[in-house]
Amino acid sequence: MGKKITVIGAGIVGITTACYLRRDGHEVTVVTAHPPGEYCSFGNAGMLNPAGCTPQAMPGILWKVPGYLADPLGPLTVRWSYLPRAAPWLLRFVASATLRRAAQNADALRTLIRPSQECYEDLARHAGCPDLIRRSGYLVAYESERSYRDDALAWKMRRERGVVTEEFDAAGIRRLVPQLAPNYVRGVLVPGQGFVANPERLVKALAAQFQKDGGGIVQRQVLGVEVDGNGARILATDAGRLPVETLVVCAGVHSGELTARLGEPVVIEAERGYHVTYSDPGLEIPMPVHVSEAKVFVTPMEMGVRIAGQAEFAGIYAEPNYRRADVLERHMRRMFPRVNTADGTRWMGRRPSMPDSLPVLGASAKHRNVYYNFGHGHMGLCGGAPSGRLIAEIVSGRKPSIDLTPYRVNRF
Repeated sequence: MGKKITVIGAGIVGITTACYLRRDGHEVTVVTAHPPGEYCSFGNAGMLNPAGCTPQAMPGILWKVPGYLADPLGPLTVRWSYLPRAAPWLLRFVASATLRRAAQNADALRTLIRPSQECYEDLARHAGCPDLIRRSGYLVAYESERSYRDDALAWKMRRERGVVTEEFDAAGIRRLVPQLAPNYVRGVLVPGQGFVANPERLVKALAAQFQKDGGGIVQRQVLGVEVDGNGARILATDAGRLPVETLVVCAGVHSGELTARLGEPVVIEAERGYHVTYSDPGLEIPMPVHVSEAKVFVTPMEMGVRIAGQAEFAGIYAEPNYRRADVLERHMRRMFPRVNTADGTRWMGRRPSMPDSLPVLGASAKHRNVYYNFGHGHMGLCGGAPSGRLIAEIVSGRKPSIDLTPYRVNRF
């Protein structure tokens, strides 16, 4: 028998969750402060890369942080006034960076995102936009042998988990991506991956199909959750109170604010990232390219070419610092010297990041009618559809297709 389900959030995680729940015959309403696909899901790098299973917290990362912070082109920045508030997250991040913990987290992340491409191909086909899901490999390029060796552990962990790779020298890199600058000496091709040609259009297409299939979308800001002995009962919104029978929290970085009201606080950070999208770059890029030193992806999209990356710790509500986008543009010129940057558009988004790179996924530990699906960090697009399918399994009373223990809300 179908349930009446409220999903908070209309990013890629919330919409794919809603789609899978509706497929199971539930009455599903999405409540969102923003139109579908117009918050963090708008501006990601578009990667569907099940190979990206190594967590951010890896052995040795702590010793790299000073260099990242000192480098004006580095991938990390912290607004020092925010550091005390970020400290609890950062301490748990460091604690997750042991070899044993990193290996466990890589296992869990790989298990979660392995079916990513198949899930999206299925959903996009049903929504009439199969052209958005592209199959390709991606290239990881290195400017020095040293930086390549620095990533040896990450590649070892990926290969141990079934990721196939091919190594190339400078000449091989030129053959794969001829317009890439000649200063890259080592490359790793990861075949069998994919990307989304327009993340915003994908979310909107899935949301439109969800509505055609009988789902509802209500644009309201959730201000609070009222609970009683039986669980969540009322959503307080900026347009009044909404009754709740079954609740799924997919509110991205704002999910922490909601779980705190539900008595289950989580350590989540707004790991802010930036992008620049060029509508007329004058480039022909056959596949996404990642430069490990800069921690950026350059992805060909139907809007042009997008470079995305950076990690900025400044909280949810601080104004964007578009000097971080300037850094991306400098990296773009370094990678592709012939790029036309005259028509670049800039954007900042807030990744909902957990210290161990694993989302919060599964049933509430306190409320029998509450489920969580948030905190995917850098893997929000890649992990969105597989996570949504898992939530549908457990809400519908089926055994989940993977063990959800690593993603439990109270693991810290």
